[in-house]
Formats: sequence, C-alpha cells, structure tokens
Amino acid sequence: MHRALAVILVAACGSSPQNGSPDGSPPGDGSGSDLHDAPMNAMARTVFVIPLENKSDAAIYGNTTNAPYINQLMTTTAYALNMTDELPSLVSEPHYIWMEAGTNALPDHTFSNDNDTSMTNSSASTDHLATQLTAAGRTWIAYEEGIATGTCPIASAGFYATKHQPFTFFRDISGSPPSAANADCGAHFKAIGDLAADLAAGTAPNYAFITPNLCHDMHGALTCPSGLGSTQNIAAGDAWLAANLPPLIAYTHTHDAVIFLTWDEGDTNNKIPFIAIGDHVIAGAVTDTYTHSSQVKTVEELLDVPALATVAASPDLSAMFSPGYL
Repeated sequence: MHRALAVILVAACGSSPQNGSPDGSPPGDGSGSDLHDAPMNAMARTVFVIPLENKSDAAIYGNTTNAPYINQLMTTTAYALNMTDELPSLVSEPHYIWMEAGTNALPDHTFSNDNDTSMTNSSASTDHLATQLTAAGRTWIAYEEGIATGTCPIASAGFYATKHQPFTFFRDISGSPPSAANADCGAHFKAIGDLAADLAAGTAPNYAFITPNLCHDMHGALTCPSGLGSTQNIAAGDAWLAANLPPLIAYTHTHDAVIFLTWDEGDTNNKIPFIAIGDHVIAGAVTDTYTHSSQVKTVEELLDVPALATVAASPDLSAMFSPGYL
C-alpha cells in the first residue's frame, strides 16, 4: 500500500496516520477521521454508496470553483488518486452493473448500453452483491431520487434513470420477466426522501445505494436547470452533496458506518474520483491502483460476506482505513 508522502511522514513521527488537505492544510473535523480500532459487528455496520456521473478526478480534485464542498470534505477524508475506469469505452449502465457484480459480462448477458430493464436486458445470474447480502442476513435498500417508495423502478421516468442503479437488471430481484409490480423488488427501493427518517430512527440498512437524479448527479439533462454544461453540473452535484451529505456524515459518528462517494466513468483521463468518509478512515490521498472491483470487494469485507469470484483477486481499499477495520 502506498499513501501520499505527507501521510508516511506523519506516521513515521508516531502521530495518527492522517494527512491534510490537497493543499497541505490541517484536516478539519467535518467528516470524522478519528481512529477507533476496536472490532465491530458487521451485522450492525452500514455502508453508504453514492454514485455520481461522468467526471474525471482532474475535474473534481482541486476544483474549488465548481466543487467547493467536495474539496473541503477532502481535507478530512481518504481519496483515491488512481481509481481507474475498467470500462472506458462503455456508457453508464455497464459501470453500475460492475458495482454490483464485479463485471458487466454475466454468463447469459453482457451489458453494453443504457437501455431500461427488460427480459432481454437483464440477467438470471445470482452472483451479485445484493443477493449475497440477503443470503447472509444483511439488509439493503436503494434510495433513488425520482421514484415512489415500494415500486420496482425498471423504467426511466422524469429525471430518474434506470441505468444509474444496478439492481433491477438482475431477475432474482426484479422478476422473470422484470415487473414494476414486483413486491419483493419494491421492498428494496425507497424514495430518497425516506432516507432522512431512516437515519433519524437509526434504521438505515447495512447497505444503502443512494442515487441522485440526472440534475444532481453531475450528469445533467437538457431540461435540468444546469442543462448539459459540465461545469454547471459539477456545481449542481456539489450543491446536492452539501445539502444531503451532512446527515449521513453525522450518522457515521454515532453508528459503525462508512460512506463511499464514487463516479461511474473517468471521462477524459479514465481516472475516477473516489472518496471514503467515516470515523475509521485515514485522511489523505491514496496512490494504490483501484477499480470498481475494489469498491465491491471492500463492501463485501465490511459486511462480512464472501468475495465474488469476479473481484477476489482485486485489491481492497484497506489503505484508506485504520488497521484492522476491514
């Protein structure tokens, strides 16, 4: 594992293995980088994943003009300098499938486009994260901006894009054929507005996949206030995070919880921004090379389920955490 030089120097001096901000300023206290090495119960642990869209690390890191909140956050979080795009020639949906299955090429279907869920654009495979979690007694919910709680959102509507969540593309979740009326599927989907109540009640699931809509995920759409402009959509996504992330960060201080901010595609340089937040995270830049496979494997380790064969050989994100946490 190779951390940034500043982290190595601090560790050598015997202090907490924390780094400062990208410009070298001391870490703040907004995200919680305190180290607690006591073992935790994976049954009680929560992992929040928030996927954002179509931006390279160079477009986010250091961009204090359009992403001031994210860059302030980075002073107290771990962030990857070499999270590489495993599918640089493909669109969003295959990347989201990869975040769930560690591959976009399932035995019965290879995902290569952004089509909605259908019988022909789905897989019968059960080798994916949500099914692992259910089998192990872990809970999971997809909180989606723009859907109604309890529905199985197999079709895009308004600013909700089916391609920006992976779960309905697996028929053991959405049905065979996939159906918007599938009650078991609907039980795992909530409107994003329900998240605040779940946090307040302390009932967040073990795994929460939180997808902003097209106007808030840095993707944009012609009818969004931000349109299709890249800088405008970075600013819109940053503002959404500033409004929505603080309650999640507060939850990490009172529960054994971790937040991953990830992006689907690396855009211009095929490098994806990736930020880890939580009380067990070591603040600073991490230079190890990762892909979304590392994200999947780390979620599995955090929630104590076996690594999928597709990600077993991939490095985990242990360099971002205090020793012994994974």
